[in-house]
Amino acid sequence: MRSDDESGFLVRTIAAEDGLKLYVRDYIGDAQATQARPPIICLPGLTRNSRDFHQLAMLLAYHSATPYRVLTLDARGRGQSERDADKSHYNLVVETQDVVSLCSTFDIPQAVFIGTSRGGLVMHLLAASRPDLLKAAILNDIGPAIEKPGLVEIRDYLNRDRKPAGRDDAVNILRENHGAAFTALTDGDWQDMAGAIYDFRDGKPVADYDPAIAQQLLALDFEVPLADLWPQFEAFNDTPLMVIRGENTKLLSTRTIEDMARRHPGMVIKSVAGQGHAPLLHLGDIPAVIRSFLSAL
Repeated sequence: MRSDDESGFLVRTIAAEDGLKLYVRDYIGDAQATQARPPIICLPGLTRNSRDFHQLAMLLAYHSATPYRVLTLDARGRGQSERDADKSHYNLVVETQDVVSLCSTFDIPQAVFIGTSRGGLVMHLLAASRPDLLKAAILNDIGPAIEKPGLVEIRDYLNRDRKPAGRDDAVNILRENHGAAFTALTDGDWQDMAGAIYDFRDGKPVADYDPAIAQQLLALDFEVPLADLWPQFEAFNDTPLMVIRGENTKLLSTRTIEDMARRHPGMVIKSVAGQGHAPLLHLGDIPAVIRSFLSAL
């Protein structure tokens, strides 16, 4: 495992079960102080990466009273993790095993997991296969049932052939794709989003994931019902659970939220005004709500 110093975190490079190199950011904070609490592991969305969680991780790891160690993962084929030569490995089962490998490498017997979108789906499989690893779970705009309009929208904007020429163009494209859903974002927030999504090489923004991941969505047949993960969701029954939902999301319906709450009566629900899929977790009162949920553990 390789470590390099970065601003606020250590860069770790670990090996997946099949040998693929995975990139992890390790926000240790005050190591002695964080030992009293379980670490937090953050899992990003379909084509996103560890940078999505940077601001939240800094808030949690460097809190003056109750700091947490936070690890954020670039899933295989995303961010600075290696691209997989076998594109069929971009699936939930393999990515779940990668998380198990992460826990094994860092000798983590149990953690709080925060999963955005695809990361939350991985958490469903983790709950079903390794419930012992889950101290608590926070699902960001995802549940066991996905709405077709939201998935179609993701498919369409990921597979458009418009490539930004520079940072300002990248921000403009993000506003065009997501502005109607993210009315609460400031100019600075849009800049931050561009910095999280794109890798800037010589000033030029480049999509920071293997294109094969987005292309998988083109093969989906939306004329047939989407598979759900309700059986796996039942595995959260003994785990403290929180779900965050963007007010303007098209991926997670209020009906699904109600079904989740009925099956998991203790589930904490946070609705985020002025955001869509998926909410930026460092904005507004979301960090305070997350800290309140964690303190109850």
